[in-house]
Amino acid sequence: MKIKTRIFGEVDIDDGRLIQFPNGIVGFPDLKDFALIHDADQGDNVGIRWMQSVQEPNFAMPVIDPLVVREDYDPKVDDEFLKVLGEGSVLVLTTITVPSDLSKMSVNLKAPLVINVDTKKAVQVVLEDDYPVKFFVYDILKSRKENATGKN
Repeated sequence: MKIKTRIFGEVDIDDGRLIQFPNGIVGFPDLKDFALIHDADQGDNVGIRWMQSVQEPNFAMPVIDPLVVREDYDPKVDDEFLKVLGEGSVLVLTTITVPSDLSKMSVNLKAPLVINVDTKKAVQVVLEDDYPVKFFVYDILKSRKENATGKN
């Protein structure tokens, strides 16, 4: 399937790699079908990918594995929220906010995306844990990138 995107132009996505959010995502309940895209040209030293809407070419969220920025991240998710996913392995991602002042870049640890990698079903969960909506990560990502490229 070919999808149009604002960031990557037209991209070809294997139908088997589409991720469905049956309940949509917070703030966008009508957006249900997504593809996880990685910009191969930019490298992936810090693990940033894009959750691209299939329905809306202009909607893509940068996402990252929360363990990259907070090694002790261990959200408690009620099994009721996960029923829609079915049985299988899960991948947890958090959305990234990238303001014009990059030093204020943050991830939302309060509302992770939980994806069943086997069924390709996903949910966004708002946690009751005390995780912040804005966990500032610029210095963490900068350090990881420098360490990966050998620059100090």
